[in-house]
Amino acid sequence: MTTRWLFGDQLGPHFTDDHRGPLLMVESKAVFRRRRFHRAKAHLVLSAMRHRAAQLGDRLTYVQAETYADAARAVDDEIEVVHPTSYAALGLVERLGCTVLPPRGFATPREDFERWAEGRRGKRLLMEDFYRRARLAHGVLLDDGEPTGGQWNFDHDNRQPPPKGATTLGVTEPWWPTEDDIDAEVRDDLDRWENEGVELIGNDGPRLFAATRREALAALDHFVEHRLPEFGAHEDAILEGDPWMAHSLVSAPMNLGLLDPLEVVERAEAAYRSGAAPIAGVEGFVRQVIGWRDYVWHTYWHQGDGYRRENALRATQRMPQWFAELDADATDARCLSHTLGQVADHGWVHHIPRLMVLGSYALQRGWAPTQVTDWFHRAFVDGYDWVMVPNIVGMSQHADGGVMMTKPYTSGGAYINTMSDHCGSCRFDPKVRVGEDACPFTAGYWWFLDRHRETFAGNHRMSRAVNGLDRLKDLDGLIEQEDARGNRAP
Repeated sequence: MTTRWLFGDQLGPHFTDDHRGPLLMVESKAVFRRRRFHRAKAHLVLSAMRHRAAQLGDRLTYVQAETYADAARAVDDEIEVVHPTSYAALGLVERLGCTVLPPRGFATPREDFERWAEGRRGKRLLMEDFYRRARLAHGVLLDDGEPTGGQWNFDHDNRQPPPKGATTLGVTEPWWPTEDDIDAEVRDDLDRWENEGVELIGNDGPRLFAATRREALAALDHFVEHRLPEFGAHEDAILEGDPWMAHSLVSAPMNLGLLDPLEVVERAEAAYRSGAAPIAGVEGFVRQVIGWRDYVWHTYWHQGDGYRRENALRATQRMPQWFAELDADATDARCLSHTLGQVADHGWVHHIPRLMVLGSYALQRGWAPTQVTDWFHRAFVDGYDWVMVPNIVGMSQHADGGVMMTKPYTSGGAYINTMSDHCGSCRFDPKVRVGEDACPFTAGYWWFLDRHRETFAGNHRMSRAVNGLDRLKDLDGLIEQEDARGNRAP
């Protein structure tokens, strides 16, 4: 008899539908002792695991143990496991002698990605090329073999700032789950664990993200019907009064394994084919799901476990406590304060606050990328090792020296002013570099460029900005100002 061990991010039917034998799931308290996770994330993962256990009934043995290994060693049967989603988990199951099945929950198989990478013959592994190949392989948004709408990429249409004068996009609210007795049990357990010394960050809710297959499908259906039509144009925009904008909020259930990416894109394409949603928004959403998400997954494994320690810009500053603890009141910079507050309350903000507020600030300040990666992993409900290592090391912190992205993703305050309504209520001025009113992002951008002038001088996408340093009459004062600021909250 073979027992299949399900990890807490392998909760959908596609992880069990080919196995008729017994199942095992392990809830390890040591995970929460070792690292300070967001309480909303701890709640979501535990709720999802316990809900799945209740659905599977006697077929599944649910073990609450100090460690995974303790529980697995108590099983008499042979144990098999679908390929885990982290190097640490893979190493564990291999040490325990488990049979490792191929990965599930992604559109492109790993061997297919590796064949593609080998065929590039040293050329960069561009996400756009990978994405087009995935579209062709799965027949997504194609008409007679050509991209639907006449082009592969509608990025230009999907980068509009928020509507002028708007406080919200005016779209239907996301679908929200209703908590039940399992959620109450989880919250009681987390209260008890905290009293016993387990340390968490952030606030715990009501639960906002799907924890069951039924809830995940409801969230997906609601998004496709009510929100996908408005998704594309303003997907990069930020409005303080509308934290969800038109985003799907299905990244968390998808990363729990409750949804398969191909079923997600099939629902989105069906909306376009029926005339319910425009091609630009549907293409942008499809690109996120079977383009970027799969590309990040494969980059994680292709680059190897050492990739997490890349630090091409030699960033070594420690993340300050005010940021690590999600202290929104510590800073007068409105974009930082609001974003940290949203993360504290929800364990989630969409990709632009993550990249161009939180990540950009960390990059400008020179924080150690290992600390930034760990913080994003712990602070976000949809954060996992495979998600955050490439997203932070490769994209946000440019720590891999350009393996994933040709330029660092950072900007002055002008970008934030264009794409959000933060700056209108901020005491800092995005046009000012030096002095009491100096925007920490505008000053920080030039400070960052000056520190890495030699590194980026030969980068064709950065050389113009680097050359701009020589035109700044106040550069010496700016450097002195930012050196003195260091990690103090602006």
